[in-house]
Amino acid sequence: MTKIKESSTNFENKQALSSECMEVYAANLIGGQWTLAICCYLINGKLRFGELKKKLPNITERMLTLQLRKLEENKLVKRTVYAEVPPRVEYELTESGQRLKPILGMLEKWGKEHQLLMATD
Repeated sequence: MTKIKESSTNFENKQALSSECMEVYAANLIGGQWTLAICCYLINGKLRFGELKKKLPNITERMLTLQLRKLEENKLVKRTVYAEVPPRVEYELTESGQRLKPILGMLEKWGKEHQLLMATD
């Protein structure tokens, strides 16, 4: 996952759009390939890293780690480390992340409808 150079026009355009249009801001937070899938699994409760990895078999451990860090940085996911041997780490959606539930439901409904529309063409 590469970062956009802060001096690039692309970065400036993305920043301007995000500050002017809240839909773009929200889409930037949850718009990654794996981000929505991770949120969909965490909507039902806490999961450990290994459990998430099993639910997303095609994601690499590095990508899952990066996505979870990004979600944590954006205050959508909370990471809890338990002082045990071996260490146990659980991930769960924050209160803000939980508010995605109706949005994810609407996206699922729209996706099914659109898939049917595309199949009839």
